[in-house]
Amino acid sequence: MAILECCADSALSALAAERGGADRLELCQDLLIGGTTPPLSLYHQVRKQIRLPIHVLLRPRFGDFLYNDYELSQLEEDVRTFIEEGADGIVIGALTADGDLDMAALARLIDAAYSAHPATHSANQKIHITLHRAFDVCRDPFLALSQAKALGIQTILTSGQKKTALEGLSLLKELQEKAGSELTIMAGSGIDDAAIRQIASETSIRTFHLSGKESVPSKMRYRKEGVPMGISLGESTISEFIHFRTSEEKIRKAKATAESI
Repeated sequence: MAILECCADSALSALAAERGGADRLELCQDLLIGGTTPPLSLYHQVRKQIRLPIHVLLRPRFGDFLYNDYELSQLEEDVRTFIEEGADGIVIGALTADGDLDMAALARLIDAAYSAHPATHSANQKIHITLHRAFDVCRDPFLALSQAKALGIQTILTSGQKKTALEGLSLLKELQEKAGSELTIMAGSGIDDAAIRQIASETSIRTFHLSGKESVPSKMRYRKEGVPMGISLGESTISEFIHFRTSEEKIRKAKATAESI
């Protein structure tokens, strides 16, 4: 059976994901910059509104995945906090300066998850650990795959080390073959109903990750233009008067395709 995971960074997107038929949620903040750790207040709002399993993305900042001691301590505290608050899984990643998985850092975070909820050590109740797309910028994906297995990670989210999962299809296929039954390869980046159909036709991957984003205009009537508050790339800026949210219809289409494969 196929699994459809939707990443969302707002309560409205989480609700749209559930209505569209998503099987679980990856909760984050700031999807526009690849996602960062969500505030606890957002987790509480979403938990009140939806019944889906919630996996929480833990990423302290935008940028690379080489973390200093302060950032690792922050991540460790966030792991404990969200597990204690009832999160069903955590989504983590850390690399060394040479591009390998930071085994010590990841083991520290995984230990924090289990120590925050000792009952998860039992066979019947286990925190789900996902390795996020730090995997896609690691030096050797096959070494990272074996390291992830050694850490007891259950899922790797990957685009096959390309911009989109369709571009990375050949590596995704190899990873799926080498993953065996120990670990799930979850295809992400550029996923929609058409991508699901193609990936499923060429690989045995059956777990997919998408945001299903659509742009929604702001309801502001008064608009002060020319004063950007956020990302600016040269002369180009992202308008404060456009919101990006999960489209219930896009999730519904992806779910229908996933159920048909």
